[in-house]
Amino acid sequence: MKHLLDLLAAIALLVWGTHLVRNGVLRVFGSNLRHVLASSMGNRFTAALSGLGVTALVQSSTATALITASFVGRGLIALPAALAVMLGADIGTSLMAVVFSFDLSWLSPLFIFLGVTLFISRQGTSTGDFGRVLIGLGLMLLALRLISAATGVLTQNPAVQLMLESLTSDRFLEILLGATLAVVAYSSLAVVLLASSLALQVVGLDVALGIVLGANLGSGLLAVITTAKSGISTRQVPLGNLLFKVLGVSIAIWLIPLWLRVVQPLVQDPATLTVLFHLSFNLMVGAVFIGLTQPIARMVNKLLPLQQGKGPLDRPNHLDPSALATPSLAISCAAREAMHQADIVETMLRGVMTVIKTNDLKLAQDLRKLDDSVDSLYSAIKYYLTKISRQQLSEGESRRWTDIISFTINMEQIGDTVERVLLDIEDKKIRKGRDFSEAGMAEITELHARLLDNLRLGMSVFLNGNVRDAQRLVEEKVRFRDMEREYAATHLDRLSGMTPQSMDTSALHLDLISDLKRINSHICSIAYPILDSAGVLAPSRLREPPAATRASRL
Repeated sequence: MKHLLDLLAAIALLVWGTHLVRNGVLRVFGSNLRHVLASSMGNRFTAALSGLGVTALVQSSTATALITASFVGRGLIALPAALAVMLGADIGTSLMAVVFSFDLSWLSPLFIFLGVTLFISRQGTSTGDFGRVLIGLGLMLLALRLISAATGVLTQNPAVQLMLESLTSDRFLEILLGATLAVVAYSSLAVVLLASSLALQVVGLDVALGIVLGANLGSGLLAVITTAKSGISTRQVPLGNLLFKVLGVSIAIWLIPLWLRVVQPLVQDPATLTVLFHLSFNLMVGAVFIGLTQPIARMVNKLLPLQQGKGPLDRPNHLDPSALATPSLAISCAAREAMHQADIVETMLRGVMTVIKTNDLKLAQDLRKLDDSVDSLYSAIKYYLTKISRQQLSEGESRRWTDIISFTINMEQIGDTVERVLLDIEDKKIRKGRDFSEAGMAEITELHARLLDNLRLGMSVFLNGNVRDAQRLVEEKVRFRDMEREYAATHLDRLSGMTPQSMDTSALHLDLISDLKRINSHICSIAYPILDSAGVLAPSRLREPPAATRASRL
């Protein structure tokens, strides 16, 4: 029992090491890897090479599939190019399996020591995340050595030897086992390395090759499962990749005896043969299907057709669940959806002036309904961000996470305020048939125009994080407050002059300019996190009292 537990623990350590490497690489190189993928779509061959390179670093074709699928979901790349990326990604993970098949166990202590040192001393930085990668690599090498040792002891047991002698190869069960292990372990690489270790003394070469085929099938199935709740365009990439693997496995089953006759005389080691078969399988799939990405894409479109003609409200949903596996990408998705929320708020705010000038009751009601969309987007973005693991975020990404939450809260509160303003205009102006005085209307128009300019500036600050623009936005808060006070005073002067229109709309006028100031305060709040991060935000607006005043208080 103890030796069996040792084997299971070593397998778990191998899966965990793969997980650490994947997350560490995505945190250090995530944005660069996305840039490489997005910029290498000139033809199918460069797309495949980029997929190979990215997956060799990430050590997970599933992670590459999720990144590529999110690009297709946002319309950045075409489906055939994305399928070419996946063909290269599978070759990349096969190459890494070959590398790990060599005896590199002597590197394990070095990687773990350096990794722990970097991770502890430089937490929250790229160097610390690179330490995480080294820890993962060291654990993977250590796990492979432990698996080899544990299987060696187990196979000396007479009962285990008797059981192994009674085993016969069943290709379907082997493929099913390999696929199940790949889905459970969230890594086909870990399963292939496990199969190569077991091929030495436990299951035999023929069984190990069947498990490898299943692991390849499982990695394709895993991406399909992970993107099951995403949009249709996002789900097309994993489905196309799964079709490649199903067709490839259907061909490879019949080629195994031929492959063994050619390769086995040249390579005697069962573990090496296992990983070479994994590489040969994916090279075969890539060579056969690299010229068939267009037909496979058409087949995917028939199996999973895009929905057309939903009307003017149809738009891409940037909150892509598949991007959650890559936190930096998920942060970008949330920021794009927050910008859409701000666009709706701007539409509501622009419409307020039209309602005031035209007394359009129908428009006012339509604009108020948009607040429901603003509230829904706020809830969706907030829920999406809570599903991102904060522990996997770098310091800069963590600040961005907080900025997005703060931005969406401000937009939601602006939407609520605009809805209340529209209700007041309907009740106190349109239905009662009242109008602002000419001077009062000019003041409201000027405040409204400045408010729209500030909103656009606030959106720019949120998007770009420019410190100078953030300072301008905070300065606008003071100017707007001064204008609101000035216009409130001039309105009271008109009341003193008994101007009839000013008297009829006095309460609405004062409430309106006060609400516009409140909206402007929410807009200017966008600048505070950026200024705080840059260290240029004063701790308080209160002035220090003169020394004499302080002394008299004492």
